[in-house]
Amino acid sequence: MAAVSSLSLPFLRHSSEWKPSIPVPRSRSNPAIGFVLRLRPEKWSSRMVVRCVAAALSDVPPTVAETKMNFLKSYKRPIPSIYNSVLQELLVQQHLMRYKRTYQYDPVFALGFVTVYEKLMEGYPSSNDQDAIFRAYIQALNEDPEQYRRDAQKLEEWARTQDANSLVAFSSRDGEIENMLKSISQRAQGKGNFSYSRFFAVGLFRLLELANATEPSILEKLCAALNINKRSVDRDLDVYRNLLSKLVQAKELLKEYVDREKKKREERVEPQTSNEAVTKCIADVHVASR
Repeated sequence: MAAVSSLSLPFLRHSSEWKPSIPVPRSRSNPAIGFVLRLRPEKWSSRMVVRCVAAALSDVPPTVAETKMNFLKSYKRPIPSIYNSVLQELLVQQHLMRYKRTYQYDPVFALGFVTVYEKLMEGYPSSNDQDAIFRAYIQALNEDPEQYRRDAQKLEEWARTQDANSLVAFSSRDGEIENMLKSISQRAQGKGNFSYSRFFAVGLFRLLELANATEPSILEKLCAALNINKRSVDRDLDVYRNLLSKLVQAKELLKEYVDREKKKREERVEPQTSNEAVTKCIADVHVASR
């Protein structure tokens, strides 16, 4: 990306040193950007050349810093550090997933992210802020937050009507969700773009939870039907469980701290109130003795 960003344009100068062949460096993030422009000064204008280079540069994905900046521009209110530190880490991880060459959005991934987000934001002071942060987060990745919510809800409603057997046997039936799972299975087998991630693993586990089918054998069968490596899923679910455990501990510590500070404030207010009452009483006695 750095090579393309620092591209100089000597062919825009009208001089006798202009060479007819101009190589444009190939970007690591997008190998398709490499090409060679062969120009003749008498037939090509500088405006046409700029358009060619601009078209190539438009395929370069944003940097992590740009994605984080987009999030901060969209949601400008302060976020408590216990939530913000995890959110920023997730945003960096998801940026790297989002701009992989093999990435393709799918509803199971969306369900996984929505599940993680809702667990993370449990106990957040304002539900309106929760929604605003969610929208800012997804939009910073140039995706649609409403699609995430909508697809996650569809999958949850579908999973609640399934059991262990029907969940695994999706390939033998037709339906919106069944066809989507078939598409994932085909792409994971190498017949299209598919990029496995931790959010996908959490999405699978959420489906099993809602279908009351959390036995390890059912997860193994579902992974096999989707052509997903179960060892990777097990590893990522362990990471997810550890994250939830740490979040619970951190939120408990935060609650204890808030309660302790509240009690200290109340203790400081009580003597002040008592002093004010005594002062008022003495003043009343003086007035009555006159």
